[in-house]
Amino acid sequence: MSDAEAQKKAAGEAAAALVESGMVVGLGTGSTAAWFVRALAARKLDIVGVPTSQATGELAASLGIRIAELGETSQIDLTVDGADEIGPGLSLIKGGGAALLREKLVWEASKRCVVIADAAKQVPTLGKYPLPIEVVTFGHQTTALRICDALAECDVGVAPRLRVRDGQPVRTDEGNLIYDAACGRIEEPAALAAALKSVTGVVDHGLFLDLADRALIGGPGGVTTLEP
Repeated sequence: MSDAEAQKKAAGEAAAALVESGMVVGLGTGSTAAWFVRALAARKLDIVGVPTSQATGELAASLGIRIAELGETSQIDLTVDGADEIGPGLSLIKGGGAALLREKLVWEASKRCVVIADAAKQVPTLGKYPLPIEVVTFGHQTTALRICDALAECDVGVAPRLRVRDGQPVRTDEGNLIYDAACGRIEEPAALAAALKSVTGVVDHGLFLDLADRALIGGPGGVTTLEP
């Protein structure tokens, strides 16, 4: 196991220790969140998991975690999820796994949200990791041009690129497309978030602001806790 994977595993296990029987738990998506799901299953608690993607739901069910769709349970007590970048004030970029819409819906329905990551994900300024932007399929090329204008308004002079895998556009669980914007630096995340949400055709974006209550960062010396 690489150092990065060991750090992810440690962060996932630390987050699993926060869960108590009787909770409704949001289950994140991605490699770090998968470590959390495995550690949570090993505790054999009486919980209900609300997965943020089909892949996470399949993993949780295979490990014996009882799952439910968002809205089928009471308010979610705790959501644990990974991030592609963790910036100042626990501002985040998410969506590398193309599940950002479902993730954000679950996060916003939760009483508490904990982000877990390896040490490399913590950055002084968001933007080195390309910002995922989920768009509807119809007219997506036109939407991409309007996204360019929104980025330019926020002094981010890049053109978003359609995410492609094996020669085919990546589709989300909702059937939407993902454009990635290699911003470099995002000096004003809140302004950029608002500008992108104003574009018709944009379903959502990977900026998660003022949502995380705590971060558990796995590092060489163990797991560090951060708060906004």
